[in-house]
Amino acid sequence: MSIWIVFKLLGSLALLMFGMKAMSEALQKMAGPQLRHVLGSMTTNRFTGALTGMFVTAAVQSSTATTLMTVSFVNAGLLTLVQAISVIMGAHIGTTVTAWIMSLTDMFNVTNFVYPAFFIGIILIYMKKRRIIGDFLFGVAFLFLGLGTLKETGFNLVEDPETSEGIKAFFSGFNEPTFLNSLFFLLMGTILTLCVQSSAAIMAITMTLCSTGVLHLDQGIMLVLGENIGTTITSNIVAMGANTQARRAAFAHMSINVLGVAWVLAVLPWFLDGIYHIAGYNPASPDLKKVSVVLATFHSAFNVSNTVLLIWFISHIEKFVCWVIKPKNVDEEEDFRLHFITSGIMKTPELSVLEAHKEIESFSDRMQRMFGMVRTLLTEKDEKEFAKLYSRIEKYESISDNMELEIANYLDQVGDAHLSDETKAKIRAMLREISELESIGDACFNMARTINRKFSGKQDHFDEQQYEHIHQMMELIDTALTQLNALLSGRKEAFNVNRTLNTENEINNFRNQLKSQNINDVNNHKYTYAVGTVYMDIINECEKLGDYVVNAVEARMGTRINA
Repeated sequence: MSIWIVFKLLGSLALLMFGMKAMSEALQKMAGPQLRHVLGSMTTNRFTGALTGMFVTAAVQSSTATTLMTVSFVNAGLLTLVQAISVIMGAHIGTTVTAWIMSLTDMFNVTNFVYPAFFIGIILIYMKKRRIIGDFLFGVAFLFLGLGTLKETGFNLVEDPETSEGIKAFFSGFNEPTFLNSLFFLLMGTILTLCVQSSAAIMAITMTLCSTGVLHLDQGIMLVLGENIGTTITSNIVAMGANTQARRAAFAHMSINVLGVAWVLAVLPWFLDGIYHIAGYNPASPDLKKVSVVLATFHSAFNVSNTVLLIWFISHIEKFVCWVIKPKNVDEEEDFRLHFITSGIMKTPELSVLEAHKEIESFSDRMQRMFGMVRTLLTEKDEKEFAKLYSRIEKYESISDNMELEIANYLDQVGDAHLSDETKAKIRAMLREISELESIGDACFNMARTINRKFSGKQDHFDEQQYEHIHQMMELIDTALTQLNALLSGRKEAFNVNRTLNTENEINNFRNQLKSQNINDVNNHKYTYAVGTVYMDIINECEKLGDYVVNAVEARMGTRINA
């Protein structure tokens, strides 16, 4: 019989974790870009940043989700490190709401509300426009069903004579309030939270064990402190593949909670006296019905006190994490690595689309640098420098191919999730954008190869007028690329599409003019036919590149440009 109780315990824990995840993701989908806007704009100082983190975490019911969003925004350059630290501090307060929800399970039977929520949720899921609300209700229902079942199973486990004596005997061996016993439960809370990847789930187990009398309250408090450290490790794992600032933000998250645990341990007897007084709990005559409230109060008091204390030292925390985590000594321009896209837990489509967009912005900027190298290659006379620059352009072409493939694969993975029509449209547009950007890289490399053939073949040089015309055409292309980068890095509502249209018309008209002039110049023996062919190959490739820019602008704007 006991083995089935254990499986029921594990299953209820899985229900709780799934409910938390589903509810958090549904809320983030409902908030959509607004959530990103709130985190990006309401962090003007340390106090508004903390309040923002607190309210966002209370809404999505997951400090992990808020922290991962914050790290992603730092990675994408939307938040500074100081802003991120204040948001993370607020998230520590917001996450305490979850513990209070769990403590309510001791006051009434939450499972009574589960089945109506399932019924309403399934109706909304089949209504396409209300599907996300249905997902949210299902998440809430699973959360409360998991909590109720976990509590019920915990009591059954204690009442089962086959297991109760063994469990009680195990924990009774650590009842003495010694340093080693406290350290054991602190480490246990950290490790369990790291393994389960949910501090809420471990908090639920802690409350259940303490409420049933299996675990002493002092041991439960040490588990809660360990959970606060364990939950910070998730963001550090996710940030390992991110840029330096994102890794610093994740490390700041860990540092804040480790510092908090350190000072609370130093004043723990006096701190607990205050908690017992607030919760109306008498440790001399323990009331198991009040244990969950005591744990929730301790969790809230710890995070609020830690935030109020450390919020004045944000600049010092920033200096500390910058000192610990040094920037990587690599040339990121020459190193193929996706700088914004990271794999992570609890990643939502909104975050994924944001990361992909920032990666495309970086892709476009890299292609403009590649075009700048082609312009330099055209006038390079030194054979050694020419070969070095050509090799660099060749490497950039390979990088562009890899970037297109990696971003496309990532977007395909995002596309497998349950997405709104708006997000699906964004992904389709992004796939077209990266295709056009890769074509820009191909056009740059084609020009470089043409210039290389001319240089290696020791053909006649272009005359002064030809050089002047090529530079004029390349200047127009560079203007078009600058406009594209401005569009990708800004808001499309503020972009004047007529500027791109005018630039494209200039490119087309100039190409037609040079084509007619080239025929006349060859006929008049101003230069050879071979030189004229190489000359027009470069001009035509420039015109094609301009078309790719227009296509990328169209994809981003979602409208057709009649060029």
